[in-house]
Amino acid sequence: MKYIIICFLLLGLTANAQKQEVQKTIEVFFEGFHQKDSTKIKSVCSDRIILQSISESFTKGNKLSDEKASAFYKSIASIPSSMKFQEKILSYNIQIDGTMAHVWAPYEFYLNEKLSHTGVNTFTLFKEKDSWRIIYLIDTRRK
Repeated sequence: MKYIIICFLLLGLTANAQKQEVQKTIEVFFEGFHQKDSTKIKSVCSDRIILQSISESFTKGNKLSDEKASAFYKSIASIPSSMKFQEKILSYNIQIDGTMAHVWAPYEFYLNEKLSHTGVNTFTLFKEKDSWRIIYLIDTRRK
């Protein structure tokens, strides 16, 4: 019986450690985002990352848009220093299966300290060797 309890405890500790690694990857992404540091963002992203956004609007309808990684990195680096922004992550729901992880992260986006929009980020990550890499990011945006 003790052996079974120890096994369950070790499995729980391992799963928790993996979730912390995944969350840290997302946190590094947002550190780079807030610092306007595309190199830092790239450090946790796959070279083949897919980026999409869903804009929700009652008047204009919903729209799915794709963004090339190179355009995304360039846009981050070109944000004017006078522009203040913060994407506040409200929570993390992390699910892991082997070398794949999925993160559901609701957020609030502030522009010059005013709430601009809200939504959810979803990240899919792949464990490549010893590090988690973001391979897919899609978010919703609603005013």
